[in-house]
Amino acid sequence: MLRICFLVIFLTINGFGWAQESKDSIKTPMDSIANDSIEDYYVRFEGDSILMSSIELEEVYIFGKLDFASREDKLRYYILRRKTLKVYPYAKLAAERLVELNDSLQHIKKPRHQRRYTRKVQKYIEGEFSEELKKLTRTEGQILVKLIHRQTGTTAFDLVKDLRNGWRAFWYNTTASLFKISLKEEFRPEEVHEDYLIEDILQRAFAASRLERQKSVLDYDYAQLSNKWKNQSPNTGN
Repeated sequence: MLRICFLVIFLTINGFGWAQESKDSIKTPMDSIANDSIEDYYVRFEGDSILMSSIELEEVYIFGKLDFASREDKLRYYILRRKTLKVYPYAKLAAERLVELNDSLQHIKKPRHQRRYTRKVQKYIEGEFSEELKKLTRTEGQILVKLIHRQTGTTAFDLVKDLRNGWRAFWYNTTASLFKISLKEEFRPEEVHEDYLIEDILQRAFAASRLERQKSVLDYDYAQLSNKWKNQSPNTGN
C-alpha cells in the first residue's frame, strides 16, 4: 500500500525567467528587482490576514485492493467490518464524553462536588446508551472495548474504575468475562492482526466519509502497520 503524504508545497518562481519575461512586456515595479535570482511568493487564504510561503495539506492514503487467501478469510473480514462500523460511534462518543468530563472537573475544586458531577455524567451516559449497548453481540462488545482504548488511551476497566470505584470495576470485568469479554483488553494493531484489520477498516471508512474521523490517541503509524501486515492473511476469528 502506498502512502502519499503531502506536507508542504513550496511556491517559488525563478526570478531570471520573470525578469526575462518582463523585458518583453510592459514594465512593472518588479523590474527594479529583476537582478534577484529567485522571487519568493506568498499565498493568503480568504478571511486570513497572514501570508504564508507554503501550504500544509492533510495526509492522503491510497488503499490497495483487498486480497484474501480464501473465501473464509474474506467472509471473516467483512463480518469484522460490519461490526466495527457499528460500534465505532460509541467509542468515539466515549472519548468525547471523557474529554468533556476531564475539562469540567478541572473547574470543580471540591472532591465532593467532583464525585457528584462524575456520578451525574455517568448516569447520563448510561441512560443515553445502555439499551443500545445491551443489544451488542459478544464480538461487537469486545471490539467496542478495543476501540474505547484506541480513542481514549484508557481501558474500559480503568474508565469504570475511575468513574465509579475499583470494586464496581472488578465486578463489571467479572460479569463481562462470563461472556468472554475482557474490559481490560487493549487495542494493539502492532501485535494483533485483527486489531490491524480494525484500523484498516476505520481508515477506509474515514476516507470514504462513512465514519467521522477521530484520530487515535495511541502512538502507531498506519502506513508502517500496513507494510508489516500486508503479507499476512486475515485471522479475525468469529
